[in-house]
Amino acid sequence: MQAHTRTEQGTSTGNRQAGRTVNRERSNPRTSGAVRASRALRVYASFVRFGHSVFALPFALAGMLLALRRLGAYPFLPAGLFWIVVAMVAARSAAMGFNRLVDARIDALNPRTAMRELPRGAMTIREAVVFVAVASAIFVFAAWRLNPLCFALSPVALAIVFWYSLAKRYTTWTQLFLGLSMAVAPVGGWLAAGGRGGWEPWLLAAAIGTWVGGFDVLYACQDLEFDRAHDLRSIPVRFGVAASLAISRAMHTMAVACLLALALVAPLGPIYVAGVGGVAAMLVYEQSLVRADDLSQVKRAFDLNGYVGILYLVVLTVALYGPWR
Repeated sequence: MQAHTRTEQGTSTGNRQAGRTVNRERSNPRTSGAVRASRALRVYASFVRFGHSVFALPFALAGMLLALRRLGAYPFLPAGLFWIVVAMVAARSAAMGFNRLVDARIDALNPRTAMRELPRGAMTIREAVVFVAVASAIFVFAAWRLNPLCFALSPVALAIVFWYSLAKRYTTWTQLFLGLSMAVAPVGGWLAAGGRGGWEPWLLAAAIGTWVGGFDVLYACQDLEFDRAHDLRSIPVRFGVAASLAISRAMHTMAVACLLALALVAPLGPIYVAGVGGVAAMLVYEQSLVRADDLSQVKRAFDLNGYVGILYLVVLTVALYGPWR
């Protein structure tokens, strides 16, 4: 208990020192506007982990491509593509910002997250609130530019992606709700391109939902003791690390099965099936990095997922529009 208290005190002291440094930089008249703007941009990008947009965005674009293929439309629509990208980045930024806001107190207590932007004072609560509000407004505007159905469903999409941040306070199945929030992406891309009906968006949604939920189970294992101590809920808290790893592997197996089922529904041909084999190999490797008695490679496994979505989008694009299709 004493050691834990010293850790929290040390973290709190470090946060205060970081906050004072940030405040000095903000108030220093010698710091040029360009330098301050550059630093602020880096802070905001880090705040929402901008690079992690590669998790859901490729699947939104995949949903768009599948819809265009079914409609027989030309695959490149600059305006529609632009607003889909804007909508996806804005929705994810709003969701991540909301997550950081509602978890600010918890993040400050957890040594793994104590140096995030809000706990260490790099951003204020007001700045974070404004950021989430602006990102949400941009998402709704982008949905309006796409079509009336996307605009009508935009509040529902925001409610789904915001709920994940609160889920760990109420339910064991937190990681499944993250999967659900990501599953919105391919359905949104499908609807944005004018797709109606069909199994394609639902199979793709099930694939990304089980894929994301599966790797979030792995990620949550590293916070097991902290979550238990603070009455937070998750699959690892409920079932333990060993069983959670089995659940994660089952979910990734389901993800690959859904991607293969899509090949039959679309249909997509042997190039696509070979590409899904590559995705499966990456997920097998990811799972091999994490063991019940060794969670040291969880972050490495997590970061590997950024390549999964990119690989899948490339493979799907080649399968749909390559010269040998």
